[in-house]
Amino acid sequence: MIRADAFLLALVVASALGVVAAQHQSRKLFAELEREQTRAHELEVEWGQLQLEQSTWAAHARVEKIARERMGMRPPAPGQVIAVEGAQ
Repeated sequence: MIRADAFLLALVVASALGVVAAQHQSRKLFAELEREQTRAHELEVEWGQLQLEQSTWAAHARVEKIARERMGMRPPAPGQVIAVEGAQ
């Protein structure tokens, strides 16, 4: 009888230790998940800012201004433009 009680006590202690270890691992993984979600949110914000910056750099007025000022380009005269239509 004492042997069975000792065996059951050992099982209960092992089970309790397993529960404690599982809870610790769960808390650790949850903290890591929260850190990664925060980082993902920060990256989404940065992505939005980069898209806005790209659209600013590629704005038609800005490109035209640089073409005129830095490259000395100008629009063609009305007689120099030829429109070509595609075959249908």
